[in-house]
Amino acid sequence: MERDNTRVSVARQCKLLDLSKSSYYYHSTADDDYNLELMVVIDEQYTKTPFYGVRRMTAWLMAQDYEVNAKRVRKLFRRLGLQAIYPCKRRSFSAPGHKLYPYLLEGVNVERANQVWGADITYIRLAHGFVYLIVIMDWYSRYVVSWELSNTLDSRFCSQALREALWTSRPEIFNTDQGMQFASQEFTALLQDCEVRISMDGRGRVYDNIFVERLWRTVKYEEVYLHEYRTVSEAKQSLSIYFHFYNNERLHQSLGYRTPSEVYFGASTQVEASVSNG
Repeated sequence: MERDNTRVSVARQCKLLDLSKSSYYYHSTADDDYNLELMVVIDEQYTKTPFYGVRRMTAWLMAQDYEVNAKRVRKLFRRLGLQAIYPCKRRSFSAPGHKLYPYLLEGVNVERANQVWGADITYIRLAHGFVYLIVIMDWYSRYVVSWELSNTLDSRFCSQALREALWTSRPEIFNTDQGMQFASQEFTALLQDCEVRISMDGRGRVYDNIFVERLWRTVKYEEVYLHEYRTVSEAKQSLSIYFHFYNNERLHQSLGYRTPSEVYFGASTQVEASVSNG
């Protein structure tokens, strides 16, 4: 059975295979539920071990008594937008037919807010499904400038997040991977209209967007894995509370125990932790 076949309907395929439609949909639902369970497990393990590719993840799942093969795991990796961080790191799929841009950050020291922004996409689980989360982050301050949720991995929600970010400020350079969402005409036109220089990770560049990669681990361990979102609106409400906390209250050791908001807007002096001064 080929559910996505546009030339032969499901009804026609069932007839050709002498299979009842009710029987087909019953098995399809069970298979979808199992895939969803696997995606949840894969997401958690990938967050712990982002260097696991399809073969290693397949072996790990089999060791946990899941009935899988490499073909199924590869399919689920694609649905989740995952790939091991070597030999190349890619969260979204490459963009054949779209214009790709050079990597502009070789040897660049990020020294101020709005010098470089980065964007990336990850998977967020629901109780009965999943959605995709895009975050746009200022590299210098780790400040989350904007974010957006979508139940489809297309370019529209990415462009909406970018519009919201550009209402806040404008970076000198905007860095992403070579995914089709970021290489789309709509997305790149927004940056070009604001005279923002576009930078894209080259294949094999493992740590090009490392700040956003670190954010995913933080968001998932401190927020997503602690809750079971039942709906998209519930996930959005809970993530909104978390990102407010992340930007305005969560102290970062790498920022001198300041918050991303304090560093981004330059509104505070550095807090120094000193045992000798009590």
